[in-house]
Amino acid sequence: MKQQIRIFLIWLGIAGSTGILTGAASALLLALLDTATNQRLAHPWLLWLLPLGGALVSYLYMKLGGDAGKGNNLVLEQLHAEDGGVPLRMAPLVLFGTMVTHLFGGSAGREGTAVQMGGSMASYIGRLCRLGGLERKMLLICGISGGFGSVFGTPLAGAIFSLELLAIGLVPYWLLLPALAAGFTGHAVALGLGTHHSHYAIGSLPGFNIKLLLAIVLASVLFGLTARLFVVLTHKLKAVFSQYIPNPAFKSFIGGLLIILLVYVVGTRDYVGLGLPLMEQAFQEALSPFAFLLKILFTAVTLGAGFQGGEVTPLFVIGSALGSALGGLLSVSVPLLAGIGFVAVFGSSANTPLAAAIMGMELFGIEAFPYLLLGCIISYLFSGHTGIYWSRRTHKLKLRFSFLKFSS
Repeated sequence: MKQQIRIFLIWLGIAGSTGILTGAASALLLALLDTATNQRLAHPWLLWLLPLGGALVSYLYMKLGGDAGKGNNLVLEQLHAEDGGVPLRMAPLVLFGTMVTHLFGGSAGREGTAVQMGGSMASYIGRLCRLGGLERKMLLICGISGGFGSVFGTPLAGAIFSLELLAIGLVPYWLLLPALAAGFTGHAVALGLGTHHSHYAIGSLPGFNIKLLLAIVLASVLFGLTARLFVVLTHKLKAVFSQYIPNPAFKSFIGGLLIILLVYVVGTRDYVGLGLPLMEQAFQEALSPFAFLLKILFTAVTLGAGFQGGEVTPLFVIGSALGSALGGLLSVSVPLLAGIGFVAVFGSSANTPLAAAIMGMELFGIEAFPYLLLGCIISYLFSGHTGIYWSRRTHKLKLRFSFLKFSS
């Protein structure tokens, strides 16, 4: 018993230490992101440097990155590898690359940066402590939890997210305690360093009725199909860019030119960067039905061309914009459908529906949780088996109709 308590306390200490590092890293990331965004808004001409900035980052990855170029997928691969690890150089590389993307106007997120920084620092701690096998995997999960939870201010969702990432259909709950320790420690450290997270209100919830239920079900199906569209388009553009422009630096240069072209064709810069002003608007009034499609296009081109950053924040924007438009078209609460879309498109794209629903609870309140959970589950079932993390394993298929027999 004493030995078990000793091991338990040691692991809480290691998980907490990981949380401290990831929380500090997230605080730095968010502060730099705010600075980069403010500079871009103050100096619109910076958009014209996007091709050069992207080319520079891709060149650095080509010369210095090695396996770090795999991004989040390298972290996921290491969750199942028997040896190896995530190189420490991934942290500064992805941080610099993300800053360049947002300073010059690419459409990307921040979760990928936080997860990669957390994974690389956790892997470094594992090497220092000479951990291997299962212990090293546990430490990586702590790094993912601490990074995700602290960058969004949702530590409980961060812990569940790190577990759901292991494999589609498999959640190892016995790893929950160290993941929670890292997630809540990282969140506390980020707040202690002055980080402020955005909050979006869905207002008073409408009374339950059949019309509302049918509207949520229909919207959730569309959220799932939208997630599938985003994943397929992003993967397809990555493949097309790589096939016709094999040089990474030149590929990003061309991608930057395409983003500039899109900005002037559309006539607005609402779809570059994180897209937070567009998301704020989605919770206040019904948006155009085309807004979510444009954000998908801008983000798919940015990520497809090799720019650094995450997918999750753009997915929040895409989901809330679609939910906002559907709220107006279906004559139901716009903020409610925007909130459901916020979490459902993310959860179905990442194949992490439980983490997405819990994130919604942390952001919007527990009263909305039944609606959020319903939306996340339905959208997850309709999003297909692909996802934004291509190296993730599938433990169980989403839908099985074994009772149906087909004959030729």
